[in-house]
Amino acid sequence: MSHELHGVRARVVGLIPARYASKRFPGKALADLCGKPLLQHVVERASQAKNLSEVVVATDDMRIADAVRRFGGKVQMTAPTHPSGTDRIAEVARDLACDLVVNIQGDEPLIIPAEIDAAVAPLLQDPAIPMGTLACPLPVAQAADPNAVKVVVGTNGFALYFSRAPIPYLRDGHAGGASPYLLHVGLYVYRREVLLRLASLPPTPLEERERLEQLRALEHGIRIRVVMTDHPSLGVDTPEDLDRVRRMMTG
Repeated sequence: MSHELHGVRARVVGLIPARYASKRFPGKALADLCGKPLLQHVVERASQAKNLSEVVVATDDMRIADAVRRFGGKVQMTAPTHPSGTDRIAEVARDLACDLVVNIQGDEPLIIPAEIDAAVAPLLQDPAIPMGTLACPLPVAQAADPNAVKVVVGTNGFALYFSRAPIPYLRDGHAGGASPYLLHVGLYVYRREVLLRLASLPPTPLEERERLEQLRALEHGIRIRVVMTDHPSLGVDTPEDLDRVRRMMTG
C-alpha cells in the first residue's frame, strides 16, 4: 500500500528492531503470550496501521528470524554489533526504497495501530517535518520516575527537550487541575535520509548524560514533531510485565 506524500505516492515502512538478549528478560521477543510469540502480536497490530506500506522485523538472531517466518512475517537479518535499535533499523533502511521509516518497539504487544497512523500523518502532510514521535499526559505522582521520560513541547508542536528529570520544573508547586507533565511514548517516524544521518552521527553530550537517543536529533537541530495521544505505551521488560499484559488480554 502507498500513501499520499505531498501529492505523490509515498512508501512508509514500519521496522521493528528485535533482539533475543535482554538483561531483565532474555528471549522476551519469543515469550508465549496467549498462544503466540510476543513479537507476533506487535507485528500483527502494526500491520493494521493504515499508513504503513510494509512491516519488517530487524534482528541479528536466527531464532527470532525463524519464528517470524513461521508466523508469516517479514524479517531482515542485521549485524550483531549494533548498540541500539536505531542503528539496527538504519542498517535495514539503507537498502529500502521508502520515504518514511517508523521505528516500532518490539516489546509492546498492545500497540494501537491508529497511534502509528497519527504519528506518521504530520510527515505525510508537511515536507518540512524531519521526524515525529508521540506523547501522552503523565500524572504528577509519576513525574519523578527517571524511567518515565518527559518531553516539553513548544506552541508549534515540536519537542523542546526530553529528560528523565521532572520537566517543566514547578517553582510554585502543583496547584491542582491537569498535570503539566507529558510522557514520551517511544515510537519514532523518520524521513529515511534523516534516520541514516542520525545513525551516522556520534553520540552527543546531552544524549550521553541523559541516556536518551532522541537528544542527538535535537542537539543537531533536527526538529521532532510531537503528536498527542491518550494512551501510554505498555512495554514488556520483565516476566511480571508479560503476566500483566496477559491478564489484560484475557480479562
